[in-house]
Parts: sequence; structure tokens; C-alpha cells
Amino acid sequence: MSFQFISKLPTPEDIRTRFPVPEHLAELKKQRDLEISDVITGKSNKFLVIIGPCSADNEDAVCDYVSRLSKINEKVKDRLILIPRIYTNKPRTTGEGYKGIVSQPDPEKKPDFTTGLIAMRKMHIHAMEESGLTAADEMLYPDNWGYVEDILSYVAIGARSVEDQQHRMTVSGFDVASGMKNPTSGTLSVMLNSVYAAQHPHSFIYRGSEVLTSGNPLAHTVLRGAVNKHGQSLPNYHYEDLVRLLTLYQEQALVNPACIIDANHNNSNKEYAQQVRIVKEVLHSRKLSSDIHNLVKGVMVESYLEEGCQKIGGGVYGKSITDPCLGWADSEKLIYDIAELC
Repeated sequence: MSFQFISKLPTPEDIRTRFPVPEHLAELKKQRDLEISDVITGKSNKFLVIIGPCSADNEDAVCDYVSRLSKINEKVKDRLILIPRIYTNKPRTTGEGYKGIVSQPDPEKKPDFTTGLIAMRKMHIHAMEESGLTAADEMLYPDNWGYVEDILSYVAIGARSVEDQQHRMTVSGFDVASGMKNPTSGTLSVMLNSVYAAQHPHSFIYRGSEVLTSGNPLAHTVLRGAVNKHGQSLPNYHYEDLVRLLTLYQEQALVNPACIIDANHNNSNKEYAQQVRIVKEVLHSRKLSSDIHNLVKGVMVESYLEEGCQKIGGGVYGKSITDPCLGWADSEKLIYDIAELC
């Protein structure tokens, strides 16, 4: 066989039992889930800001970041809901490179998934304790949901996963806001089909069991830009793109039309400093049109303690080892600007 079975991993139940969420944090998550849900459904006019490192590779730096975010949150919580990005699994275009803390709890060592699952859960709980904020993560592997289902308040489905049936059906069983990104091709119909699938019930095989889901009315779209056949980035955050998305929403039987704008990736051509300008243009578009204002519920921003990125082993505390990020000073200013402009 081509598969070499290394070890049997602990089940989600095993990990949740060994590292439980304290009761006060479980109550915090319920409250946060409801606040975010109210934004997606239109009951709340608050604006979501999903912000944080491209990859959460170091618990100390991540918790330092979310602690700083918590202090800002106290000043803007009447207008914004800050959701830390704590991304513990990373998709890789070619399959090469750092795949996240679940795979490599130490980026400079070999994969160790048991230690990684524990490190991921401990980091999320520590971050909640430090900040009073619950986080967003990307669901790269549907089977991993059980390890984080009692922790996360927001789940993103990436551009490479959004066409996958198992991802779509798994999201249909979530009870938290779930953003379905447009695929790298930029085809909006694919993204909307994914939202449709996630919003409806399904029967399927999940972790060795036959399951039935009820559908997730909080599934929504995320525009992250696209790549053309020549490998060039094509942004899709402009006013005309939002009008087009709204028209497509109206043509489908989808509840809670909502969109989040990812300001990095192909929208910025990974030029991280452009995120500031992109977010401000999106906020301007919301002011120009009440329909766009109602559609666009938030933004995603890649941000860390230090700006830019470094290679694995670079040794700079709080600097991304994957995509480049905004530094803390620019991130802090941007959040205050969003609160003022939205």
C-alpha cells in the first residue's frame, strides 16, 4: 500500500474531555455566537472585523496579539465585533510549506498531529481567556470540526475547498457563521452554489457514521479575489462586483444574503499594505448604496504584531511565517478608522 499508517489519533471526544472549555468561556461563546449571528441575519447593524495572523504558529505571540485586540474591542464594541483570526490549518497551493500548528506544533520540526491537535486546542482556549473574544479558523479538514466545535464562533471555507462536497455538507451541520470563499477562478456561481448547499439539510457519511444535518442559515459569501489563466490577481471587492453579487443573491433561494470582503489574498495581490485602502473603499461603497450596506457585513484582514513575513526559523517574534501581514500599529489605526467610517 502507498499509505503508511503512523498512529491512531485521539478522537474529538478524547481531546475535548482532556482539555475542556471552562463554563464561563462556554457562556462567552454562546453570547458571541448570537451577536455574530444577529449581524449575518440583519438583526444587528454592527460590522464584523475578522482580523489576525495569516497563520497562528506561536501561542505566545497569538495570545499577545489577541490581548491587544481585546483592549481595542472595549473602545469599539458599540459598532464593531472583532473576531480574531486564529488559523491552525493552512492550505498550500503546491502542497509544500508550513501547513499549520495542527500539522507542525513546532514549524521547524516534523509533523506531529496528536501534539498539534492538543496545541491547537490549548491555544484557542488560552486566547479566549486572555481576550474575552472567540475566534475564527479555517476548516481545511472537515473531519477536524469536532476538535473545535465548542470553541469557534466563525468558520471560513477556503477558495480551494469551497467546491468540495464534503466541506459543503459538513458546514450544513454547523450552528455558527460560516463564510464560503469564492474559488480561485473567481466564479461567483460556484461560491453561491456552495452557500446553497450549506444552507440545506444533507445525509452523508461523517467520521464513520451516517449523519443528517439541518442546514446552516448563517452560511454566506466571502470575496477574496481571483486568479486568471495567466496567474494574475483579479480583485472582486469593487462597487460593481458587489452589485453583481447582490443580483446573483436575488436570483437564488438563499436566506440571509451576506458578504464578507477578504482584503488580502488576490484582492490585494498579497500586497499586505493595500488592505487599508481596500477596506476603506469597501466602506465607501456601503455608504453609496443602502443595498450594498445591507449586503456587506464585514471584512477580513491579515495582521500580526510585526508587518511583513519571514522564513521559518527567522526568529522575529510575532511576524508571519506564511503570507505577509499588516503590523500592529497600522492594524490598530485601521480598526479605529473602520469604527468611524462604518
